[in-house]
Amino acid sequence: MKLANQLRELRSQSNLTQEQLADRVGVTRQTIIAVEKSKFIPSVKLALELARALGTPIDRLFWLQDDEGEGK
Repeated sequence: MKLANQLRELRSQSNLTQEQLADRVGVTRQTIIAVEKSKFIPSVKLALELARALGTPIDRLFWLQDDEGEGK
């Protein structure tokens, strides 16, 4: 299983750049890029901060996905 996300989509819907979102949650733009590409699994604290910054429930932002791509 892997942690899937729709950070890029929700960030775009909120009209935020990667840099703006990074500033809101106190990380670098590179961290946002890595999370969007599922290259970095955020801490629970960061995941909650991202959900709050985007005004969305955490389970809409992140979910577990099995190896066949199913989940959510």
